[in-house]
Amino acid sequence: MPNLQMFGFEFNVIIAYIFGIILIYLIGRVFLMPIKLVFKLIYNALIGGLMLWVVNFIGSHFAFTIGINPVTALIAGFLGLPGVVLLILFKIFIG
Repeated sequence: MPNLQMFGFEFNVIIAYIFGIILIYLIGRVFLMPIKLVFKLIYNALIGGLMLWVVNFIGSHFAFTIGINPVTALIAGFLGLPGVVLLILFKIFIG
């Protein structure tokens, strides 16, 4: 493989620095998010998880359960109660 150099630096080092700068920027954005948004995401995750558990607990008596996997957990976690309603409707109409 040819030795790719630009201004005395290897190409891989330049790519690593660019990736590092982008990563630092993204981490900084996460830490600078408004705390209100973080609390809203935590609240939605708790409500969504609780409602998913309630639906499975009550639904088990009627042979209706929603499998808890990473996809359903993310939908219920990000969307909260509307996400659980979406999962219920998806289960009813699709399968």
